Amino acid sequence: MHRGLVGEVAAALISLSFGGAIGLMFLMLGCALPIYNEYWPLFVLFFYVLSPIPYCVARRLVDDTDAMSSACKELAIFLTTGVVVSAFGLPVVFARANLIKWGACALVLTGNTVIFATILGFFLVFGSNDDFSWQQW
Repeated sequence: MHRGLVGEVAAALISLSFGGAIGLMFLMLGCALPIYNEYWPLFVLFFYVLSPIPYCVARRLVDDTDAMSSACKELAIFLTTGVVVSAFGLPVVFARANLIKWGACALVLTGNTVIFATILGFFLVFGSNDDFSWQQW
């Protein structure tokens, strides 16, 4: 590996790790602060795990050499969008049902924004099929 590439990859990994930690911190604050003390918002963790799966499956099944968009990739983007929207909607539903307070909802929504930006950043940095990609892991 080229020395400059290693530094760039290390900086990207550190930035992504920092983003993930900040997002999870907001989620935990929305649950564990004494004024909120409800752990219902932790259900959004399922959405964090589910969100990259459709895109990863589509990347394995579809050849990227075609310039036209395929139905498989479009379906994967649609399913991923549904998962992300659900992750933002669940805390709002919890707050409307008075299961959590609105302040906790705001913290969870902030955490969602940071986490999904981190997941997007991961795929932008490591999603290409070059010498260093996530598919090698």
